[in-house]
Amino acid sequence: MRNPYRTQKIAFFLLLLATLLIVVPVGLIVVIIIQKGLPAINWQFLSDIPRQGMRAGGIFPAIVGTLYLVTGAIIFALPIGLLTAIYLSEYSKDNTLTRLIRLAIVNLAGVPSVVYGLFGLALFVIFFKFGASILSGSLTLGIMILPVIITASREALESVPHSFREVSLSLGASKWQTIRHIVLPNAIPGILTGTILGLGRAAGETAPILFTVAAFYLPQLPDSIFDQVMALPYHLYVISTQVPNVNEKVRYGTAFVLLALVLCMNLIAVIIRSKFRKKKKW
Repeated sequence: MRNPYRTQKIAFFLLLLATLLIVVPVGLIVVIIIQKGLPAINWQFLSDIPRQGMRAGGIFPAIVGTLYLVTGAIIFALPIGLLTAIYLSEYSKDNTLTRLIRLAIVNLAGVPSVVYGLFGLALFVIFFKFGASILSGSLTLGIMILPVIITASREALESVPHSFREVSLSLGASKWQTIRHIVLPNAIPGILTGTILGLGRAAGETAPILFTVAAFYLPQLPDSIFDQVMALPYHLYVISTQVPNVNEKVRYGTAFVLLALVLCMNLIAVIIRSKFRKKKKW
Protein backbone atom coordinates (compact mmCIF):
# COMPACT_ATOMS: atom_id res chain seq x y z
CA MET A 1 0.00 0.00 0.00
CA ARG A 2 1.30 3.43 -0.94
CA ASN A 3 2.52 5.55 1.97
CA PRO A 4 0.71 8.94 1.79
CA TYR A 5 3.39 10.66 3.88
CA ARG A 6 6.12 9.54 1.49
CA THR A 7 4.07 10.75 -1.46
CA GLN A 8 3.58 14.09 0.28
CA LYS A 9 7.32 14.45 0.92
CA ILE A 10 8.09 13.67 -2.72
CA ALA A 11 5.53 16.22 -3.86
CA PHE A 12 6.95 18.88 -1.53
CA PHE A 13 10.48 18.13 -2.76
CA LEU A 14 9.45 18.44 -6.42
CA LEU A 15 7.63 21.71 -5.73
CA LEU A 16 10.65 23.06 -3.86
CA LEU A 17 12.95 21.99 -6.70
CA ALA A 18 10.72 23.71 -9.29
CA THR A 19 10.70 26.87 -7.18
CA LEU A 20 14.48 26.86 -6.84
CA LEU A 21 14.92 26.33 -10.59
CA ILE A 22 13.05 29.59 -11.10
CA VAL A 23 14.22 31.67 -8.15
CA VAL A 24 17.94 30.84 -8.20
CA PRO A 25 18.67 31.90 -11.84
CA VAL A 26 16.62 35.08 -11.42
CA GLY A 27 18.40 35.84 -8.17
CA LEU A 28 21.80 35.31 -9.79
CA ILE A 29 20.89 37.68 -12.62
CA VAL A 30 19.81 40.35 -10.16
CA VAL A 31 22.98 39.91 -8.07
CA ILE A 32 25.23 40.17 -11.15
CA ILE A 33 23.44 43.30 -12.38
CA ILE A 34 23.70 44.95 -8.95
CA GLN A 35 27.33 43.92 -8.46
CA LYS A 36 28.48 45.20 -11.85
CA GLY A 37 26.06 48.09 -12.27
CA LEU A 38 26.11 49.73 -8.86
CA PRO A 39 29.63 51.26 -9.30
CA ALA A 40 28.32 53.27 -12.26
CA ILE A 41 25.45 54.84 -10.31
CA ASN A 42 26.03 58.44 -9.33
CA TRP A 43 24.25 61.75 -9.72
CA GLN A 44 25.93 62.56 -13.03
CA PHE A 45 24.98 59.19 -14.49
CA LEU A 46 21.33 59.70 -13.52
CA SER A 47 21.00 63.39 -14.43
CA ASP A 48 23.29 64.00 -17.42
CA ILE A 49 22.84 63.37 -21.14
CA PRO A 50 24.94 60.75 -22.97
CA ARG A 51 28.30 62.05 -24.17
CA GLN A 52 31.25 60.87 -26.28
CA GLY A 53 29.08 58.72 -28.53
CA MET A 54 27.16 57.36 -25.49
CA ARG A 55 30.37 56.03 -23.97
CA ALA A 56 30.21 58.56 -21.13
CA GLY A 57 27.79 60.97 -19.52
CA GLY A 58 24.43 59.87 -18.22
CA ILE A 59 21.09 58.33 -19.17
CA PHE A 60 18.65 61.01 -18.02
CA PRO A 61 16.81 61.35 -21.39
CA ALA A 62 16.32 57.57 -21.50
CA ILE A 63 14.89 57.52 -17.97
CA VAL A 64 12.45 60.33 -18.74
CA GLY A 65 11.47 58.74 -22.06
CA THR A 66 10.72 55.42 -20.36
CA LEU A 67 8.52 57.14 -17.77
CA TYR A 68 6.64 59.01 -20.51
CA LEU A 69 5.99 55.82 -22.46
CA VAL A 70 4.89 53.77 -19.46
CA THR A 71 2.62 56.55 -18.21
CA GLY A 72 1.06 56.99 -21.65
CA ALA A 73 0.52 53.25 -22.02
CA ILE A 74 -1.23 52.95 -18.65
CA ILE A 75 -3.39 56.05 -19.27
CA PHE A 76 -4.57 54.45 -22.51
CA ALA A 77 -4.82 50.78 -21.49
CA LEU A 78 -6.21 50.89 -17.94
CA PRO A 79 -9.56 52.64 -18.62
CA ILE A 80 -10.24 50.66 -21.80
CA GLY A 81 -9.16 47.38 -20.20
CA LEU A 82 -11.25 47.98 -17.10
CA LEU A 83 -14.38 48.95 -19.07
CA THR A 84 -13.94 45.90 -21.30
CA ALA A 85 -13.57 43.66 -18.25
CA ILE A 86 -16.71 45.15 -16.68
CA TYR A 87 -18.71 44.48 -19.83
CA LEU A 88 -17.44 40.90 -20.21
CA SER A 89 -17.97 40.12 -16.53
CA GLU A 90 -21.19 41.96 -15.70
CA TYR A 91 -23.16 42.63 -18.89
CA SER A 92 -22.28 40.13 -21.64
CA LYS A 93 -24.20 36.89 -22.03
CA ASP A 94 -22.42 33.56 -21.75
CA ASN A 95 -22.63 32.45 -25.38
CA THR A 96 -20.28 31.22 -28.08
CA LEU A 97 -19.34 34.71 -29.26
CA THR A 98 -18.43 35.88 -25.76
CA ARG A 99 -16.36 32.75 -25.13
CA LEU A 100 -14.51 33.31 -28.40
CA ILE A 101 -13.79 36.93 -27.45
CA ARG A 102 -12.43 35.85 -24.07
CA LEU A 103 -10.27 33.20 -25.71
CA ALA A 104 -8.97 35.74 -28.21
CA ILE A 105 -8.04 38.16 -25.42
CA VAL A 106 -6.12 35.44 -23.58
CA ASN A 107 -4.31 34.46 -26.79
CA LEU A 108 -3.37 38.09 -27.51
CA ALA A 109 -1.42 38.16 -24.25
CA GLY A 110 0.98 35.63 -25.76
CA VAL A 111 1.61 37.42 -29.05
CA PRO A 112 5.32 38.33 -29.46
CA SER A 113 6.10 41.97 -28.81
CA VAL A 114 7.68 42.42 -32.24
CA VAL A 115 4.26 41.74 -33.80
CA TYR A 116 2.77 44.57 -31.74
CA GLY A 117 5.66 46.76 -32.89
CA LEU A 118 4.90 46.09 -36.56
CA PHE A 119 1.19 46.66 -35.88
CA GLY A 120 1.94 50.01 -34.22
CA LEU A 121 4.20 50.98 -37.09
CA ALA A 122 1.51 50.24 -39.67
CA LEU A 123 -1.42 51.75 -37.75
CA PHE A 124 -0.14 54.70 -35.73
CA VAL A 125 3.08 55.71 -37.47
CA ILE A 126 1.98 55.27 -41.11
CA PHE A 127 -1.83 55.12 -41.30
CA PHE A 128 -2.70 57.77 -38.69
CA LYS A 129 0.50 59.70 -39.55
CA PHE A 130 1.54 60.17 -35.93
CA GLY A 131 5.10 59.42 -36.99
CA ALA A 132 7.70 57.95 -34.68
CA SER A 133 6.54 59.66 -31.51
CA ILE A 134 5.63 59.26 -27.86
CA LEU A 135 1.99 58.98 -28.88
CA SER A 136 2.64 56.10 -31.28
CA GLY A 137 4.86 54.30 -28.79
CA SER A 138 2.45 54.72 -25.89
CA LEU A 139 -0.53 53.51 -27.90
CA THR A 140 1.43 50.50 -29.12
CA LEU A 141 2.55 49.59 -25.61
CA GLY A 142 -1.00 50.19 -24.37
CA ILE A 143 -2.42 47.72 -26.89
CA MET A 144 0.29 45.22 -25.97
CA ILE A 145 -0.57 45.24 -22.25
CA LEU A 146 -4.33 45.50 -22.80
CA PRO A 147 -4.99 41.72 -22.79
CA VAL A 148 -3.17 41.31 -19.46
CA ILE A 149 -5.18 44.10 -17.82
CA ILE A 150 -8.49 42.83 -19.25
CA THR A 151 -7.89 39.25 -18.11
CA ALA A 152 -6.74 40.18 -14.60
CA SER A 153 -9.54 42.74 -14.15
CA ARG A 154 -12.23 40.32 -15.34
CA GLU A 155 -11.03 37.61 -12.96
CA ALA A 156 -10.94 40.13 -10.12
CA LEU A 157 -14.51 41.26 -10.84
CA GLU A 158 -15.77 37.67 -11.06
CA SER A 159 -14.09 36.81 -7.74
CA VAL A 160 -16.36 39.24 -5.86
CA PRO A 161 -19.10 37.11 -4.22
CA HIS A 162 -22.40 37.18 -6.08
CA SER A 163 -24.22 37.72 -2.79
CA PHE A 164 -22.77 41.26 -2.66
CA ARG A 165 -24.56 42.05 -5.92
CA GLU A 166 -27.81 40.47 -4.75
CA VAL A 167 -27.89 42.48 -1.53
CA SER A 168 -27.18 45.74 -3.35
CA LEU A 169 -29.85 45.09 -5.99
CA SER A 170 -32.37 44.07 -3.34
CA LEU A 171 -31.86 47.45 -1.63
CA GLY A 172 -32.90 49.26 -4.81
CA ALA A 173 -29.53 50.06 -6.35
CA SER A 174 -29.20 49.88 -10.11
CA LYS A 175 -26.80 47.51 -11.80
CA TRP A 176 -24.30 50.27 -12.55
CA GLN A 177 -24.52 51.58 -8.96
CA THR A 178 -23.85 48.06 -7.72
CA ILE A 179 -20.81 47.71 -9.98
CA ARG A 180 -19.48 51.14 -9.10
CA HIS A 181 -19.95 51.10 -5.34
CA ILE A 182 -19.82 47.39 -4.46
CA VAL A 183 -18.03 45.31 -7.10
CA LEU A 184 -15.25 47.67 -8.20
CA PRO A 185 -13.97 48.62 -4.70
CA ASN A 186 -13.67 44.94 -3.79
CA ALA A 187 -12.00 44.05 -7.10
CA ILE A 188 -9.33 46.80 -7.01
CA PRO A 189 -6.53 44.54 -5.61
CA GLY A 190 -6.90 42.14 -8.53
CA ILE A 191 -7.15 45.00 -11.02
CA LEU A 192 -3.93 46.47 -9.65
CA THR A 193 -2.27 43.08 -10.06
CA GLY A 194 -2.96 43.22 -13.79
CA THR A 195 -1.74 46.80 -13.87
CA ILE A 196 1.52 45.79 -12.17
CA LEU A 197 2.10 43.07 -14.76
CA GLY A 198 1.37 45.55 -17.53
CA LEU A 199 3.75 48.12 -16.04
CA GLY A 200 6.61 45.64 -15.97
CA ARG A 201 6.08 44.51 -19.52
CA ALA A 202 5.63 48.02 -20.92
CA ALA A 203 8.78 49.31 -19.23
CA GLY A 204 10.99 46.44 -20.36
CA GLU A 205 10.00 45.87 -23.99
CA THR A 206 12.32 46.90 -26.82
CA ALA A 207 10.69 45.74 -30.06
CA PRO A 208 7.48 47.86 -29.94
CA ILE A 209 9.34 51.11 -29.20
CA LEU A 210 12.02 50.28 -31.77
CA PHE A 211 9.43 50.61 -34.54
CA THR A 212 7.33 53.44 -33.14
CA VAL A 213 9.25 55.90 -30.95
CA ALA A 214 12.79 55.07 -29.83
CA ALA A 215 15.62 57.31 -31.02
CA PHE A 216 19.24 56.22 -31.26
CA TYR A 217 20.44 59.43 -29.61
CA LEU A 218 18.71 62.62 -28.51
CA PRO A 219 20.56 65.24 -26.44
CA GLN A 220 17.38 66.94 -25.21
CA LEU A 221 14.01 66.08 -23.72
CA PRO A 222 10.87 65.95 -25.91
CA ASP A 223 8.65 69.02 -26.25
CA SER A 224 5.40 67.25 -27.18
CA ILE A 225 3.81 63.84 -27.56
CA PHE A 226 4.72 63.91 -31.26
CA ASP A 227 8.47 63.88 -30.55
CA GLN A 228 10.76 60.89 -30.39
CA VAL A 229 12.44 59.89 -27.14
CA MET A 230 15.21 57.72 -25.90
CA ALA A 231 14.13 54.76 -23.78
CA LEU A 232 16.09 52.59 -21.38
CA PRO A 233 15.45 49.19 -23.05
CA TYR A 234 16.47 50.43 -26.49
CA HIS A 235 19.37 52.47 -25.10
CA LEU A 236 20.66 49.36 -23.34
CA TYR A 237 20.40 47.42 -26.59
CA VAL A 238 22.25 50.17 -28.48
CA ILE A 239 25.17 50.53 -26.10
CA SER A 240 25.48 46.73 -25.83
CA THR A 241 25.44 45.90 -29.56
CA GLN A 242 25.80 49.01 -31.73
CA VAL A 243 28.34 51.23 -29.95
CA PRO A 244 31.87 49.80 -29.61
CA ASN A 245 34.18 50.23 -26.63
CA VAL A 246 31.47 51.06 -24.10
CA ASN A 247 32.60 50.51 -20.53
CA GLU A 248 31.01 47.42 -19.02
CA LYS A 249 29.87 49.29 -15.94
CA VAL A 250 27.88 51.71 -18.16
CA ARG A 251 25.95 48.82 -19.68
CA TYR A 252 25.30 47.16 -16.35
CA GLY A 253 24.52 50.52 -14.77
CA THR A 254 21.82 51.12 -17.38
CA ALA A 255 20.42 47.64 -16.76
CA PHE A 256 20.46 48.33 -13.01
CA VAL A 257 18.52 51.59 -13.44
CA LEU A 258 15.95 49.87 -15.67
CA LEU A 259 15.54 47.07 -13.13
CA ALA A 260 15.27 49.54 -10.25
CA LEU A 261 12.73 51.65 -12.15
CA VAL A 262 10.49 48.66 -12.81
CA LEU A 263 10.80 47.47 -9.22
CA CYS A 264 9.95 50.94 -7.87
CA MET A 265 6.83 51.19 -10.04
CA ASN A 266 5.79 47.70 -8.98
CA LEU A 267 6.47 48.50 -5.31
CA ILE A 268 4.25 51.58 -5.45
CA ALA A 269 1.46 49.56 -7.05
CA VAL A 270 1.87 46.75 -4.50
CA ILE A 271 1.61 49.22 -1.60
CA ILE A 272 -1.57 50.70 -3.07
CA ARG A 273 -2.95 47.21 -3.66
CA SER A 274 -2.23 46.15 -0.07
CA LYS A 275 -4.11 49.17 1.28
CA PHE A 276 -7.17 48.32 -0.78
CA ARG A 277 -6.87 44.64 0.13
CA LYS A 278 -7.20 45.53 3.84
CA LYS A 279 -10.58 47.09 3.05
CA LYS A 280 -12.00 43.91 1.48
CA LYS A 281 -15.07 42.63 3.21
CA TRP A 282 -14.44 38.93 2.72
